[in-house]
Amino acid sequence: MNAENHFHFANSKHLDGVSVLDANMREFAYDKHAHEEFSIGVTLQGRQDFFCQGAYHKNPAGCVLLFNPEDVHDGSSGGQQDLEYLMLYVHPKSVDSQFKALGVRDPNHLRVEGCRLDSLALRNQALMMSSLIKDKQSTRIEQESALFQLSHAMVSCAGLLDELGPSRRQDTLLLRAKEFIQCNLDKDMSIDDIANAASLSKFHFIRLFRAQFGITPHQYVLNCRINGARKALGSGMLSSDVAQAFGFADSSHLNRRFKRVYGMTPKQYQIQVRQLPPPIFST
Repeated sequence: MNAENHFHFANSKHLDGVSVLDANMREFAYDKHAHEEFSIGVTLQGRQDFFCQGAYHKNPAGCVLLFNPEDVHDGSSGGQQDLEYLMLYVHPKSVDSQFKALGVRDPNHLRVEGCRLDSLALRNQALMMSSLIKDKQSTRIEQESALFQLSHAMVSCAGLLDELGPSRRQDTLLLRAKEFIQCNLDKDMSIDDIANAASLSKFHFIRLFRAQFGITPHQYVLNCRINGARKALGSGMLSSDVAQAFGFADSSHLNRRFKRVYGMTPKQYQIQVRQLPPPIFST
């Protein structure tokens, strides 16, 4: 194989049937073939040319494509620039429960027409899911949440999305889930754990939670952890102890998440709110 062609697969360590391919290629063309998974691709550089669903397609950088299971297709680099893309593979069994929770009556026959899709949501969720698979620090709840968001985008592209509003009883159950989350921030919670506390099936629970509160359960957990960490830092707790107390993998995980919300590291925040002198570095 040409030395300038690179292909690398990574399997999710938390989700069965979910993997990602990173590819960079120039003089290479795929034979016609089909996968048993949904294949969701994002072109990062160059142009991806392929035949599928009875037509030829050209997918430039930034565009997203989707092959249904058993869709016969080929693929090659188009144009003068090297082709760089990622392809996310999701087995139908991995999203069966999510599709049902989103109101799809027959998940086994969900099919997206068109191959080349104009869906910013699908593109962003595919990039997020791929990033989490490759991140060794990503947790189960992060990947489960991302897979549900990806499923939501897929069902939307298929034109089958049917939003439901929660009842008063569901309101009570969702508040019970919130209480469970707030009492277990130091633990490695899964979505199953939270859904069980609310007496709801996992993916039905995710859907209701987001519809009610405008945020996914994982985002809510992370938000509670960040808020708790901020208060603890303000009280003078060491960053390493804060990370452990609020369920972060380590201090670097806390740093990364905290900075995305507050624009600064936990240490920088602590120095400001406690009016501590900045650290002195010897030269």
